[in-house]
Amino acid sequence: MISKSEMIPKREMNGLEMMEEGKGVTMKTAANDNPLGVFDSGVGGVSVLRWIRRQLPREDLIYVSDAGYAPYGNRSPHYVEERAVYLTRFLLEHRVKAVVVACNTATVTSIARLRSLFPVPFIGIEPGVKPALAATANGIVGVLATTETLKSSSFHNLIHRFCKGARVEVQGCPGLMEQVEAMAFTTPKTRALLDRYLTPLLEKGADTIVLGCTHYPFLAPLIREMAGEGIRIIDTGEAVSRQVCRALSARGLLTSREGPGAAAFWTSGSPTVETVLSSLWGESVTVGRMP
Repeated sequence: MISKSEMIPKREMNGLEMMEEGKGVTMKTAANDNPLGVFDSGVGGVSVLRWIRRQLPREDLIYVSDAGYAPYGNRSPHYVEERAVYLTRFLLEHRVKAVVVACNTATVTSIARLRSLFPVPFIGIEPGVKPALAATANGIVGVLATTETLKSSSFHNLIHRFCKGARVEVQGCPGLMEQVEAMAFTTPKTRALLDRYLTPLLEKGADTIVLGCTHYPFLAPLIREMAGEGIRIIDTGEAVSRQVCRALSARGLLTSREGPGAAAFWTSGSPTVETVLSSLWGESVTVGRMP
């Protein structure tokens, strides 16, 4: 448990001076070239990281895969929250200027606490219900997500805010994240799981499917094949990358460097995740082991 006395002070963070502006806190210009931190329960957040790289090619990135404590989807909110706090502290030790919570479950359970504890900007991710409502032709949207995301008050508030006049059908997907972690994108087991989860949504008339977990975009080709070309697939990674750009720009935190940014990878899990991360990232990476 993190106590108030263990918080990183608002005035100082790992040697970086802070200045307050109204109710917000921003870093001085010297912090512009510090890296952007991104974390997820496993490797799925790389789907978001790739969008961030396209949107912000000059930024240095640090990605943390909490594979040693995954999956989050069937864990208690308290468990996920404590992991999120730990991972954020680790990223702040590496002087990140902002943190992207590239995990739907961690966002809905933990981002409010993270914002209360730490002085950097946080950008979370939530199922893309709003863009799905703009895309649907018949007003019926299906959501594939982890059990914990679907149970959260944040998700229900999201539905309540945006879904007046539309129908949202939800489907928990136990086991699907683990298939992505194992890079089993098209195996018979993955097909069987997707058939079990997609069929009820399609039978209820959903013409738009929201990928409510950052792992699921890596299954998008198979989902499109199984659901049919007429079904719209919503991946919120692109929208998150745009929000990251807006958040950094608004705080004057975009890097001043001209060259391409670097990417560093860390994990709490087995070093074998290096192969998976290299494959998903699209180039060979070296993965550090977290203490």
